[in-house]
Amino acid sequence: MRMRHAAIWSVLALCSGLAGAMPAAAQQALSAGAVQAQILVIEPDRLYSETILGKGLSAKVDEQGAAIAAENREIEAQLTAEERDLTEKRKALSMEEFRPLANAFDEKVQQLRQQQDTKVRALGALSDDSRRQFLVTIQPVLAGLMQEAGAVLVLDKRGVFASVEAINITEAAIARIDAEFGSEEAGTPADQ
Repeated sequence: MRMRHAAIWSVLALCSGLAGAMPAAAQQALSAGAVQAQILVIEPDRLYSETILGKGLSAKVDEQGAAIAAENREIEAQLTAEERDLTEKRKALSMEEFRPLANAFDEKVQQLRQQQDTKVRALGALSDDSRRQFLVTIQPVLAGLMQEAGAVLVLDKRGVFASVEAINITEAAIARIDAEFGSEEAGTPADQ
C-alpha cells in the first residue's frame, strides 16, 4: 500500500514539475496564453454547459423535460381524482360490479406509465443526441486549437489521472466556440 501511495505521489510530483522542465519557448507560450503541448485536455461537460451553443441545446432538452414533468403532474392529479371516485363507488357496488372498474383503472394506469416512460427515454436520447451534435459541431474549433498548440491528441480530463493544468484548453475552447457559434440562434448549429 505504501509503495502504491509513493508511486502516486511520484507521478503527481512529475506532473507538477513538468512546467519547470519545459523548454523556455514553451513556457513563454504558456504564459502568453497560447498552449504548446502535444497532448491537451478538455472538460466536455463544461464546454456543453458554459458555451452559448451548448446552453441553447441544453435549454431545448430542459424545455421538453419540463413539459413532460408538467404532464406527469396533470396525469397524477387526474388519476388521484379517479381513484377517489372509484373508492367511493366500491362502497355502493358489489365485488362483481367493482372488479371490472378496478381492472380498467389499473390498465389505464399501466398504459399511462408506459407512455410517460417512453417519453422520458426519448428525452434521454434527445439529450445524448444534442451532446453528440454539439461535439461534432465544435470539432473544427478543437482541431484549430490542437493545430495551434502543436498537439496530436486531446483527452477528456475525466480520463486523465494527473496533468499539468496548462494543457487544459477548456477555457480557450469555450471562448472560441462562443466566438464561432454565439451569434447563431442559440442551440442551432449551422449545417456542415
